[in-house]
Amino acid sequence: MKKVAFSGAAGNGISPLEQIMVLKGYTVYGSDQSFDIGKDADRKAALEEAGINIIPQDGTGITPDMEWLCVSAAVNESNPDIKAARKHNIPVKTRSDLLQELFSQYPLGIAVGGTAGKTTTTAMIGYVLDKLGKKPCMVNGGALCNYAGRKGIPNYLYNEEALCVIEADESDGSIQKYHPFVGIINNISHDHTSMEKLFEYFRNFAAHSEHLIVNLDCPNAAQIDHPQRTTFSITDPSADFYASAVEADADGLHYTIFGRTFKLHLLGKFNVSNALATIAACSLVGIDPLDTAKTLEGFTGIKVRLEKIGSANGITVYNDFAHNPSKIEASLSALKDYPGRIIAMYQPHTPFSAVNTGTEVAAAVAKVLSPDDIMIMQEIYELTPQDIGITSANIIRQIKEDGHNLALFLPHKEDTKRFIMENVRRGDRIVIMGAHDNSLADFSREILNALAG
Repeated sequence: MKKVAFSGAAGNGISPLEQIMVLKGYTVYGSDQSFDIGKDADRKAALEEAGINIIPQDGTGITPDMEWLCVSAAVNESNPDIKAARKHNIPVKTRSDLLQELFSQYPLGIAVGGTAGKTTTTAMIGYVLDKLGKKPCMVNGGALCNYAGRKGIPNYLYNEEALCVIEADESDGSIQKYHPFVGIINNISHDHTSMEKLFEYFRNFAAHSEHLIVNLDCPNAAQIDHPQRTTFSITDPSADFYASAVEADADGLHYTIFGRTFKLHLLGKFNVSNALATIAACSLVGIDPLDTAKTLEGFTGIKVRLEKIGSANGITVYNDFAHNPSKIEASLSALKDYPGRIIAMYQPHTPFSAVNTGTEVAAAVAKVLSPDDIMIMQEIYELTPQDIGITSANIIRQIKEDGHNLALFLPHKEDTKRFIMENVRRGDRIVIMGAHDNSLADFSREILNALAG
């Protein structure tokens, strides 16, 4: 049996590939620094349950008989696993290299791109294809709530039929590697790199796609043309797939398309846009749009995508992956569709994200939140001693300058929890936002437990 290894095994992007390789018959080994220091125990247990052999990330588990080592974007040449692989002449490939190899094996590939919404849209498409008997392969960056309880981490589906749907990442430019039958561009906004680079990535992605689906509601995405272009919108009736009467209701949204009204059990009008992208994509592989819309009524969402953790004493707690200006604005706007004060906490995940999007984050927060809402920021997650002068406090200062006075810099989780418990009141919604730090989900539950007494 062939042996392969993954370094950075806890990552959202790499973990579905590890689990798929087990199902393809490989003996799979995985390492992660977080496991070595005792973090992410639940994730480690889930991967072991899926058949992955967890090894220390010190190079000792990389043996000469391995076919290759796959590394996440967070791993560099100083990593002991890579050093061991080089020593044993074991090929080292990136996560996107392996994903491209897998994706290219399917004649009908759907690649979902966009600065925001691609995880949910990928999950929606995979869910619809699965429920309608199309037996898809799906590789996603988030765990599907519909498949909770399944062995391992439910962020993938694996079949060897014709269809494969993947989340195509623009952050490192790897979106340019894929040549899909259907390419989707949900939106294009500032994140990870310059707008100039982002346009270059998405234009190349479009050129590699046989069919292209574009969101007309995003001016940047709407600029991307293609000879086989399909459009969707919740504001422009000229779009090929147009949803009208989009309204929030008690437990989600409803919308009308092609004369029929459908329900989504998700918050945020942006999720109707994700549903339209899904309806358009599924139509290009032979599924009736109304069948897709009906099937989506059973879709229950993605973990940590404005995920409701629970309620206690009239207070509701959410956990959200929002980590750039557009995602933060979208999530806060979704919560503003409902009554009650918002207490939001955002933790930037890198110094880059804080420096390059800080002004836009401040503007988004000040634009959406009401005077009595509260915005809290913790210190940047991946701050190093070399990042002198870079701090979340600078963004809080900008938020106040933009007119929102109830903004606080509380560097640590203990500070944030103490403030929330001292100031929360019945009817509030608490949302914990940020990426990369897997402990934020546990922190959300910790706050809920404290509220419950």
